Amino acid sequence: MTPRATHHTALAMLLLANLFWGLSFPLIKAIGAAHGQLIPGSGSWFITAMCIAPRFLLGTAFMLVISRAQLATATRSEVHQGLFLGLSASCGMLFQTDGLQFTSASTSAFLTQFYALMIPIYVAARARRWPRPVVWVCSVLVLAGVAVLSNFNFRELHLGRGELETLVSSGFFMWQILVLENKRYTGNRVLPVTTVMFATEAAIFTVMALATAPSPADVLVPWTNGPWLAFTVVLTVFCTIGSFTLMNKWQPAITATEAGLIYCTEPIFTSVMALFLPGIFSAWAGFHYANETLTWHLLLGGGLITAANILIQLRPPKPAAA
Repeated sequence: MTPRATHHTALAMLLLANLFWGLSFPLIKAIGAAHGQLIPGSGSWFITAMCIAPRFLLGTAFMLVISRAQLATATRSEVHQGLFLGLSASCGMLFQTDGLQFTSASTSAFLTQFYALMIPIYVAARARRWPRPVVWVCSVLVLAGVAVLSNFNFRELHLGRGELETLVSSGFFMWQILVLENKRYTGNRVLPVTTVMFATEAAIFTVMALATAPSPADVLVPWTNGPWLAFTVVLTVFCTIGSFTLMNKWQPAITATEAGLIYCTEPIFTSVMALFLPGIFSAWAGFHYANETLTWHLLLGGGLITAANILIQLRPPKPAAA
């Protein structure tokens, strides 16, 4: 495969990963609703942990089966990269989730995507070279698109605990992207790296679930419920194993700047699927979760994000030197 073909394939695979992540939001919302019916006295942290820990426990079990031959010869570099990816993703999720309790969903959605602006700044500082004007234009277009999609109100923005924690989470997500771009890990195999990543996240969120459960036995209760289990399996197969394997394999084929922009397409897929999936989920599982409606925010916001990704691909940044 030629470098150009590899680049185009990587972009397509990362778009597919974003589609899977877009699916994860209505799925997690449905899992939380099912959990609330099963254990009404659950706190928000326990519900959060029980939405995240099972997907990585099941994902780790699956990866251990399919990667057992490669795990026997896993290198120190592969273990280190997997640990860093697991830690960065876990810290990003934790700060994002906690921050969401102290700020609005629209503010959280907007500030989380700030890594699209922070990555070019970091890359420029590292290379001691000012980013090309097209990079700044694309970054502004993406942030504007996310702001429109999330119906963000700039007049209501203030830097309180929720906003600061969300910015910290964006920094950890940026770290995750940069770890995958790091040429130090060139040649690492995706299966051992992803297995270590999943195991790290599974351990962190399982401990969190046990620590926040009303009683230790409550950790097992959701596993006896059909709808909760079905939603969790779909979340594991597509939004965990599928998306992160695609990310870990294909993101190194493009630059961190391109990755930061293309990952901002996730809210577009989320907004589209939220138009019809909530009604399907709630009708089957027996809880209230209303469909969202098509608005001009989706069309304009999605258009700005799409325009930014098309514009950056007219003259894509060159990969960082090893």
